[in-house]
Amino acid sequence: MTGQTPRNWNAVIDDLIAGRWTDPETGKAAACPFETIYLAETLDGQEADLVKGMNFGGRIAVVSDTNTVEAMGRRVAKALRPIATVDEIVLSDDIECDEPNIAHIQELTRHADAVIAVGSGVISDSCKYATFKDGRPFAVFGTAASMNGYAASTASVTLGNGFKVSLPAHAPRGIFLDLAVSAAAPAWLNAAGLGDSLCRPTAQIDWWASHRLFGTYFSNAPYILQGKEEADMIAAAPGIGYGDIESVGILHRVLTLCGFGVCFTGVSNHGSMGEHQVSHWMDMFAGDAHPVTVHGQQVGVASLAMARLHHRMLAMKTPPQIGPTVIDEAGMMRRYGPEIGPMCIAESRKKALDAEGARAFNRKISEIWPALCDELRPMLLPVDTMRAALVEAGGPIDADTLGLPRPVWRDALKYAREIRGRWSFLDLADDAGLLDPFLDEEGL
Repeated sequence: MTGQTPRNWNAVIDDLIAGRWTDPETGKAAACPFETIYLAETLDGQEADLVKGMNFGGRIAVVSDTNTVEAMGRRVAKALRPIATVDEIVLSDDIECDEPNIAHIQELTRHADAVIAVGSGVISDSCKYATFKDGRPFAVFGTAASMNGYAASTASVTLGNGFKVSLPAHAPRGIFLDLAVSAAAPAWLNAAGLGDSLCRPTAQIDWWASHRLFGTYFSNAPYILQGKEEADMIAAAPGIGYGDIESVGILHRVLTLCGFGVCFTGVSNHGSMGEHQVSHWMDMFAGDAHPVTVHGQQVGVASLAMARLHHRMLAMKTPPQIGPTVIDEAGMMRRYGPEIGPMCIAESRKKALDAEGARAFNRKISEIWPALCDELRPMLLPVDTMRAALVEAGGPIDADTLGLPRPVWRDALKYAREIRGRWSFLDLADDAGLLDPFLDEEGL
């Protein structure tokens, strides 16, 4: 795709930050916490100018890992030395965003006025939460289009007991994305970003169905923002696979615009529903069977499974009917242990329906089923289209290519609903007795 007319990589993004783009449904601008988000084909030589205007103080910690220091970390640290005292910190590339490592980063950067992360998911979230805890400013130079969390004001943190949660944090004051650096990243990382983005249809369907059936909050703003860019991203999948700068730039734009959705809604539902629960379940409970995979790879495979479930259920002529929610407390305690088990039980209770609640739900879904299906079908993407895009980008598409034993993958799909209070089609299918037959058909 390289060679076409140069794109304005910051179109719409600049308008969002300046408050010029408003939600067409409410007329309100986004509550943007960012000072700047800047995408360019290269940022080489611009690093100091980008950071200088942020008034980060006289001492800055530049945090990378043993991989990202080579990709960009050393370059950023060197570029900033004329404008500040720089503490260059290089972490191991196998750390997790968990409480011990966050505390370690706080200790390593304690003398700095501000922290700049150079990396993607773990490095970004770890520095984000560390600086949130002690009130220091934070910015990030991204090194791969591997996830949509650069622009999020939350951090995905593993607690001391092993439970993975999305915790309120603060957004980076600056997000700087060098497309040439991201394009040179390992192909599987950018394919993971595509996987993370392909949850749009599954998350939108789960969220809208929850809104219609339970009256929960919903906003179209995140989906209006992405507009036709999703189609451009899918068309760019082959280029993402071989490191084409323009293709990776298109992916980065979709990931960034998705992150802006939280600025309008205050929640992450638009990009995190049933498919993300499956990924988080794997991270927490797959144990030694867990492959060396990252979040976006798992979300991509889970999104394919959720899409197949959505297509199957929306083809039903008559609405599914549920029974009262069965909260298997003994099973959860056995599966998750004495610390996490009670947390999962509490999450399950948030959306559980008793006998009367189930009867009311069945009346509601019976009344609106044809209309609901008509509303949801345009949100679908063909499963074959999603699958082909992941293949072209070099991402996994099932448990086998993910490296996860099929029985563990079945457990992830079966029990993911237990770890979060958000309702999804996993809850609907399981309470209607349809989830196990679906998993059987999946060959699990």
